[in-house]
Amino acid sequence: MQMFLLTHFQAILSIHVIAIISWMAGMLYLPRLFVYHCGAAKGSEMSETFKVMERRLLRAIINPAMIVAWVAGVAMIYANPMLLQEGWLHAKVTCVLLLQVVHAMLARHRKQFERDANVHSARYYRWLNEAPTVLMIVIVVMVIAKPF
Repeated sequence: MQMFLLTHFQAILSIHVIAIISWMAGMLYLPRLFVYHCGAAKGSEMSETFKVMERRLLRAIINPAMIVAWVAGVAMIYANPMLLQEGWLHAKVTCVLLLQVVHAMLARHRKQFERDANVHSARYYRWLNEAPTVLMIVIVVMVIAKPF
């Protein structure tokens, strides 16, 4: 299995990058939907439309992309365990774990909106929107520059 994965490493890497792009697109868009949802009256047609958009974005794009990104990432490490000796990979994985925490927060907030139980302001969601951006920047720098 390891040899198969190593032989197809570039294909797995391509799948990983595509999944990360999809995951990040959703992670950047969902909090923005929350910002707009905050301005919609509870029970209004607009609020109900946001609920559908948020649910579909999370379930059809963000969650599957996250799963594929993790599977491909783990497969690459399994194919080349020497990567575990690289400091940049440890920093990257730490940031990915933090991104996973943000993902869980967004999923929890979506459920709150679904129940019309949101307690946060649009400003809160604007700030929350910055977390995936900062983590993405650090992850890209770690992968490309490999500073340590």
